[in-house]
Amino acid sequence: MTGLMRRNNFFDDFFTKELFDFNNAGFAQSGITQPSVNVKDMDEGFEIQVAAPGMKKEDFTVNLERNVLTISSEKQSQNEEKDEDGNFSRREFNYSSFRRSFTLPEAVEHENIEAAYEDGLLKISVPKKEKSTQMLKTIEVK
Repeated sequence: MTGLMRRNNFFDDFFTKELFDFNNAGFAQSGITQPSVNVKDMDEGFEIQVAAPGMKKEDFTVNLERNVLTISSEKQSQNEEKDEDGNFSRREFNYSSFRRSFTLPEAVEHENIEAAYEDGLLKISVPKKEKSTQMLKTIEVK
């Protein structure tokens, strides 16, 4: 009787595991959609570094609206493999996108923001306004 009570591992897995387990190694990981970002605060300005290897500079859009700097990218690709008869034997689609926004402080020069992409790293330079040096003046109280 114990042989009838014992369950087969195949059926255990089939009925107890989630059917669409996307964290399974057989599926692509889709949880990582945001690239790593570093922000350096230097005396002359800020430097925003976005790690985005395998992309081209045309893949990025950098916008400034009011004091919000937005970095975004949208990339689509399609890979097709055909057999000798011209029928599709495999077709893969890939779509990736991200969007990051940063609120800039009032002390930046909006007109002189620059962006460059090289070796998988998008660098955005945000210069600060020059600090006005004010002369100290003592006012006599009458």
